[in-house]
Amino acid sequence: MVLSPAFTADHRVRLLQGAQELFPALVKAMDAALSDIQFETYIFDFTGSGASVAQALERAARRGVRTQLVVDGVGTGAFPLEWTERFSAAGVQFRVYSPLGPLGLLLPHRWRRLHRKLCVVDGCMLFCGGINVLDDLHDPNHGALAAPRFDFAVQATGSLVAVASDTMDQLWWRMQAVRDMRERRLPEALQALRSASAAQHAAQAAQEGPAMRAALLLRDNVRNRSRIERAYRRAIGAARHEVIIANAYFLPGGKLRRALLMAARRGVRVRLLLQGRYEYFMQYHAARPVYGALLAAGVEIHEYAPSFLHAKVAVVDALGERPWATVGSSNLDPLSLLLAREANVVVEDAAFAADLRERLVQAMEQSGRRMEPARYAGRPLRQRVLDQVAHALMRLALWITGRRY
Repeated sequence: MVLSPAFTADHRVRLLQGAQELFPALVKAMDAALSDIQFETYIFDFTGSGASVAQALERAARRGVRTQLVVDGVGTGAFPLEWTERFSAAGVQFRVYSPLGPLGLLLPHRWRRLHRKLCVVDGCMLFCGGINVLDDLHDPNHGALAAPRFDFAVQATGSLVAVASDTMDQLWWRMQAVRDMRERRLPEALQALRSASAAQHAAQAAQEGPAMRAALLLRDNVRNRSRIERAYRRAIGAARHEVIIANAYFLPGGKLRRALLMAARRGVRVRLLLQGRYEYFMQYHAARPVYGALLAAGVEIHEYAPSFLHAKVAVVDALGERPWATVGSSNLDPLSLLLAREANVVVEDAAFAADLRERLVQAMEQSGRRMEPARYAGRPLRQRVLDQVAHALMRLALWITGRRY
């Protein structure tokens, strides 16, 4: 696995909220691609606006752009026959990461999933975040949604793009079982096209504002298991004024919980925007037993109610001297932090952090239900039992994987 570099100040990073902002930017970049598109996602759903991304991949492949797509075997499963045929006819190369066998998820090694959402266009533009190829108003399990899913991604240029591209290239060839490293070298023609595309993007980026300090954090199932969590802990530990975290599946391990508790106790305002609607039994109920200690320390917990919260973002001291923000695919639950391939972009820029903070604060004030200590303590017995059962099952799953948190 290629390690992500230290922070560098040659990036332009644009915040995108929901598929309604991500998909048009993604399609525009794909339609302008000259050389190649690398795409990884957990869910690829062709309903509604998801089809626009599939059509852009199809168009790119038909005009000769090398197009590689990897989807997860649990999140996506089998492609619809129509799109399998269309992708094959157009020349889109697609693979399924760790498809499930007859025993499915009964085998613990099948719990390791491809959860990152990455797209690199021409080796010089990156899209990264928590947004699957999934229409904002559609859920595969729950049907039509009354309000759009709450989620974020970024569009970025700069040196972190090469890190993402190399990482995706490694996974692709590992899945292809290609041993000869020389076969991974791009032909000269492809390199020339990438250079031409990079020149165009550089000229456009120069008009979009000053460069930012940023880095790409990656984690896998073998090495770099705790890289993203460590970044969270360092940022929270250095916080002086404010920590805001929005995370869909929130069950932080002991070290991360202690970092949040210590921040709140030293006077930092800590606010969490968490899932308020029932989506999955484990993720919904297993998180709630940790609420008590957080609320007692003064941590504010807001539950997002209008639709499903799917964001995995945070912002620390956005209005201070050392702003820090992250947008990515990593949930803050132990199974995700230990078993899933994840990717987060971290940005140290005042304007970017302020933009993300404004959107999160607005969501908490207008759409969130604040969890008060009295309401938490008075929740029904049935719910408390389910919370403890889910928490115990989560700990059992961790024991099976041989890891502690």
